[in-house]
Amino acid sequence: MIHIRRTKILATLGPATDDPETLKKLLLAGVNAVRLNFSHGSHDEQLNRIKLVKKISQEIKRHIGIMADLQGPKIRVANFKNKSISLKNGASFILDADMDDNAGDEHSVGIDYKNLPKDVAPGDMLLLDDGRIAMQVLEVNHNKINCMVTTGGTLSNHKGINRQGGGLSAKALTNKDKKDLSFAVKNDVDYIAISFPRNADDILEAKELIKKECSDQPPGIIAKIERAEAIDEIDNIILASDGVMVARGDLAVEIGDAEVPLVQKKIIHCARSLDKPVIVATQMMESMITCNVPTRAEVSDVANAVLDNTDAIMLSAETAAGTYPIEAVEAMHRVCMRVEEQPQSQVSSHRVELLFSKIDETIAMAAMYAANHMECKAIIAMSSSGRTPLIMSRIRTSIPIYGFSHIHRTLGKMTLYRGIIPIRFDTRKFSNTLELNAAAITHLLAGGKFNDNDNIIITKGDTSGLSGGTNTLKILNIGDFK
Repeated sequence: MIHIRRTKILATLGPATDDPETLKKLLLAGVNAVRLNFSHGSHDEQLNRIKLVKKISQEIKRHIGIMADLQGPKIRVANFKNKSISLKNGASFILDADMDDNAGDEHSVGIDYKNLPKDVAPGDMLLLDDGRIAMQVLEVNHNKINCMVTTGGTLSNHKGINRQGGGLSAKALTNKDKKDLSFAVKNDVDYIAISFPRNADDILEAKELIKKECSDQPPGIIAKIERAEAIDEIDNIILASDGVMVARGDLAVEIGDAEVPLVQKKIIHCARSLDKPVIVATQMMESMITCNVPTRAEVSDVANAVLDNTDAIMLSAETAAGTYPIEAVEAMHRVCMRVEEQPQSQVSSHRVELLFSKIDETIAMAAMYAANHMECKAIIAMSSSGRTPLIMSRIRTSIPIYGFSHIHRTLGKMTLYRGIIPIRFDTRKFSNTLELNAAAITHLLAGGKFNDNDNIIITKGDTSGLSGGTNTLKILNIGDFK
């Protein structure tokens, strides 16, 4: 059996990967898709990264997905006169929406989100700098939030503010995000990640903006779950999106770190049940920013995400700014490969008791059931939209699934589908089924090791280019085409 890593690796690009040789080694180490973090860097810097990824992906003959991750309404303190202050437990401190942005001191500081005083009330807990500093709201006096420090420490410029339990009214898309979204669409990314969505409406707003920029083959939308209130709306958010990310940093600050593992499992289960890819992100190999090996806890974290059947796991600063970006990818790859050898990662009874309402879903499920219950070495899923391979990717198996498509955007999206290997192949060039089957198997044989007696499953539709048109399943023997 050909053993190909099924869990996808999403790596964030940054200064540590801007060297072409480093980026090439990173992609060859096992990266399936890259993330551009629009919280940092200019459009020119991001454009250079996009061009470099596309150039190298052609050189190494692999499809590498590109995700633009919008900053979102990161609610932050403004600046301090001396860049930072020290806050002691029990001290009084004011968050002042009217204060000059550069006048912060040990008594008060400005805030960039001017509506924050309207969103909080006495008794609320505000968590700053990812929860390292905590303050209780004592009084809201017009645009001033009078607080008492409950957990002190050093507070510096531009640190984030969260309200424990969520509930801040800031919209998911800022003016900066809209400009970044337009730039990302024009430069042909495969996914756009929306930060801090509150509900499905935030996702639908992003889709409308994308539609104005690109009506044909638009990028997919990834909803980053970072707000407490998003958990209550999780099904609707997932249905409105093209995928979801468990963004554990801000999420942990809002709901408490002890809640995150259970919420992570819930989101993975919901996304897979609703036929959407899911990414687990934040601090997966955090120690490898400065160390060449992961901690045992990080290895376990990655392994558990794989066992829960997440589609992708993400590296952030580890690859964007770390000292060991390539080693971090290699470590992730090792863990994934080992965990995926376990029987529970290869067999599934998912949906076998359900009735199917759509033909393409029925064909996808039948192909997976057949593949898991006979001697079959690979599945070829010919698809224009990528929907059939996506449905297949919901089922645990050890059998490689090749997503054949001639559509650039579909190939890019499939880079995040668990267990799907995107392959460029144009079904429109063939006049009959026999020619098509023969060409598909010949194309597959060029990239893998198969024997004459190996069986291959092919799924396709009668009409090339029709989304949702998969209606055919064939089981073919390689020996018949040699």
